[in-house]
Amino acid sequence: MTKLLQALAYQVGAEVSYNELSQLCGLDAKTVASYISILEQAYIIFRLGTFSRNLRNELKNSRKIHFYDNGIRNALIGNFSQVENRTDVGALFENYAIAERMKRKKYLMDYARSWFWRNTNKQEIDYIEEKDGKIHAYELKWNPKRKASAPLSFRNAYPDADFTVINRDNIEDLLLY
Repeated sequence: MTKLLQALAYQVGAEVSYNELSQLCGLDAKTVASYISILEQAYIIFRLGTFSRNLRNELKNSRKIHFYDNGIRNALIGNFSQVENRTDVGALFENYAIAERMKRKKYLMDYARSWFWRNTNKQEIDYIEEKDGKIHAYELKWNPKRKASAPLSFRNAYPDADFTVINRDNIEDLLLY
């Protein structure tokens, strides 16, 4: 279980494969799936599946696994360095933003559905919510100076979707509304 948690901690914010995790941990893929389910029920991690409306170029069966608490994630890999000294600050910010949004949704009993989006050309959107038939897409960037826009293929497929870039200066836009 510890090896699995460490493997997940190193891959936070990235797509995960149960087969790859099973090889890293020396476990059967079904055991990995079972352990992940237990960790999710214990509110240590949560899965984010892919958003797809059955377009050919969208990934359909991928998943990302996030931690509800970055402190647990950092303890598993033994890294408590200051933000300015970290190489994983982008992944930490993405995990934090999505985890806090998920906690807020649970607290408010908000039943918006949540995903990430990626296509076969490796274009990606970090977080998507659908509520009342409206799609809201969020790109998460630690650095406020990093520019981002919705991939053209996403805009063409979902022209009515909202798209917002969230960074450390406007994180409240995701967490409070």
